[in-house]
Amino acid sequence: MTIAVESAARDGNKLSVFNRLGATAAKPLKVCRYWRSGRCNRNPCPFLHRELPPPPSINGMASNRPRKSAPSNTWVRNQGAGAANVTHKTEDKNNGSGLISVSRKMQDKVCPKVPLKTQNNNHGTGLDSVPHKMQDKDCHNVPCKTQNTNHGAGLDSVPGKKQDKVCRYWLAGNCSNGDKCKYLHSWFLSDSFTLLKKLEGHQKGINGVALPSGSDKLYSGSEDQSVRFWDCHTGQCAAVVILGGEIGCMISEGPWLFVGIPNSVKVWNIQTASEFSLSGPVGQVHSLAEGNGILFAGTEDGKILAWKIDAASNCFQPIALLEGHSHAVVSLVVGAGRLHSGAGRLYSASMDHTIRVWDLETLQCTHTLRGHTSAVMSVLCWDDYLLSCSLDKTIKAWAATESGDIEVVHTHNEENGVLTLCGMHDGQEKPVLMCSCDDNTVHIYDLPSFNERGIIFSKEEVRVIQIAPEGLGLFFTGDGTGELRVWKWVDLPLNQQTE
Repeated sequence: MTIAVESAARDGNKLSVFNRLGATAAKPLKVCRYWRSGRCNRNPCPFLHRELPPPPSINGMASNRPRKSAPSNTWVRNQGAGAANVTHKTEDKNNGSGLISVSRKMQDKVCPKVPLKTQNNNHGTGLDSVPHKMQDKDCHNVPCKTQNTNHGAGLDSVPGKKQDKVCRYWLAGNCSNGDKCKYLHSWFLSDSFTLLKKLEGHQKGINGVALPSGSDKLYSGSEDQSVRFWDCHTGQCAAVVILGGEIGCMISEGPWLFVGIPNSVKVWNIQTASEFSLSGPVGQVHSLAEGNGILFAGTEDGKILAWKIDAASNCFQPIALLEGHSHAVVSLVVGAGRLHSGAGRLYSASMDHTIRVWDLETLQCTHTLRGHTSAVMSVLCWDDYLLSCSLDKTIKAWAATESGDIEVVHTHNEENGVLTLCGMHDGQEKPVLMCSCDDNTVHIYDLPSFNERGIIFSKEEVRVIQIAPEGLGLFFTGDGTGELRVWKWVDLPLNQQTE
């Protein structure tokens, strides 16, 4: 999401030339910093003695990014789709890479040119060794108003702010420019949601979050091999369980909490406090899904294991091993509806660049989708569509054809690789899509228009986005540093609420 304010004219030499030639030049669109401080003694002054009007705003945020919109509430079939995006029913061949590690790029879309003081103002963070380049004196020449401590509402009213970039020194905790910094000191930009709480405790990246329906505990799993139980009333950590292996994923279904670890799936019944392990996976379990009374686990070796759930006896009977992917299965989702005919379908996304479609009754692969050119990181069912995202910097919408094939009907392009998708309804019951990118941001879009609603910034890539049970209006993000954040949709945009 590119949100910027037009730069003020800064060429004083040109102004002097115009004055020497006797021409009358318009005042540059720059506010006199001495007038702001009440001590300008120039008459006439070449700079403005008034504040600039705020830039045009969209949803409370100034924007110069072209918006992609659809004329109706559905995507036009074959829009942006090519022959390579059509479903294939043949068996998949090895066309992927064996890399399972997710790229963690620091794109430096953050204040690389801000001159900072030599003294350390990091308040004990120990990060005073970060180098600071003296390359952009104008950063200090544009005073900024004090920002809202809620970090998110009304930032478009701050003159001189470059609003698509977050100050990396502020992220590290040691930006000494304060309110004069040209770059954002904010974790998000939106008037549709707000940050409720940061939950700190994990030492490594978070790969799973779950809030079971009716539970007063939020669960999070991390690469630090721990599952933390958070009290929903106090926000405090109530318990920590060490599992002896990195947590690769986590889901909840009814009273069950499922956690994927190397070579096993850990199972908890939060009502009876019973727990046990499901053996069979080889390597890390990266994805889990439940549908039609069956638990599915996607593994590092490209296989999908299936267990039949007997809730009455607390038994999980292995029933199938789904093979076809040549590399790790990193996302699973079960869907129903026109796209997901019969009892429903299981969709599996893999590092081999493909999506496979499995019939829930026969557990056979019916389609192989080859529209992406890099690892497919996440799949999501929305209405009669399947949404997928990839490190190839695209989000694709797939739909069923009259002949029964599945093809791409819309492609949305991002500037960076996309890591995960999550869909929910906002505070006004409108469908929105959240997508995490490998530049450490999360973009929030309206569906189906892909009009941008907001952006979330993080120190490292957000690996998991999870929604709370319906009616709570909450969602959660977990990033590569181990920080878990709780967000809440507001019923009205912040700029429309009255105090």
